[in-house]
Amino acid sequence: MKKLYMGTFLICTTAVLYSQEVLWQKDIKSSTQDFLSQVTTTVDQQYLITGSSIQAGSGKLGAGSLSSTSKQNNGYDFHLVKLDQQGEEVWEKYFSGQNHDFLSATVSTQEGGFLLAGTSYSGKGLDKKDDSKGGSDIWLIRINEFGDELWQKTLGTLQDEEARSVIQTADLGFMVAGNVTALRQAQDSNGFGSKDVIISRLDKNGKLLSESILGGRGLDEVEKMIPTPDGGALLGIYSRSGAFSMGNKQSVMSDANSNAKTNESQITDYPLPITHPKSTENHGEGDYWIVKLNKDGKVE
Repeated sequence: MKKLYMGTFLICTTAVLYSQEVLWQKDIKSSTQDFLSQVTTTVDQQYLITGSSIQAGSGKLGAGSLSSTSKQNNGYDFHLVKLDQQGEEVWEKYFSGQNHDFLSATVSTQEGGFLLAGTSYSGKGLDKKDDSKGGSDIWLIRINEFGDELWQKTLGTLQDEEARSVIQTADLGFMVAGNVTALRQAQDSNGFGSKDVIISRLDKNGKLLSESILGGRGLDEVEKMIPTPDGGALLGIYSRSGAFSMGNKQSVMSDANSNAKTNESQITDYPLPITHPKSTENHGEGDYWIVKLNKDGKVE
């Protein structure tokens, strides 16, 4: 007969509490409500704090300069604060339009500066050099390590666009990911559903190289984009769309062919964007939709 021996072991563990020592903390003073969008590590191992804020003071001259004679803008502006490794302020900058402008994403460039991407409700004026395309637009500003503007660009349609993410690619250019609303409701639409994803690819000097629109039958919103070693990008999209059928795709292509008579995109004065309809069905009310783009902005 086999005997079954049962033993009870009591294992005593000692909880060790670890504490993080606070080296420094910084409170960015403001008398208004501020919206933080990102904290970016700079090439020189400092920190760029970016967000949206309403400037204090009687008026604005742009790029952080205050003047009692300049026109007051009561809206939100792009707000940047650079801190050193000890948390001391190196410089502070504002980029202002005449209406609300919200800074959404920032990327530190290999050359030492930054590219800022935000959603602008402003027309031409103050720091904004381009007219509004209609509705809200994507406003890009490239700056050097001192916060001085190198170039800027406005991307948009008659609909509403919002910037969500920006990366620098292996060729030192950039990809900007955002959302565009209700393109299918427009006669000259290139879109798919109530909200689509738009990807703009630019060179290091701000020249637009290509555009891509991704979407299904419903709502699709890009949340994040990261660069890949081959020069492309990986997109993380919140999708409430099913697959876009071939019949709907043919309708979109018919619209695109109609638009091609002008040989212009509704986004910019460049050839029409590349359209990528969603090819998979949803599994619930909202899903993760992951898309890999190659270096030319095409779906792999």
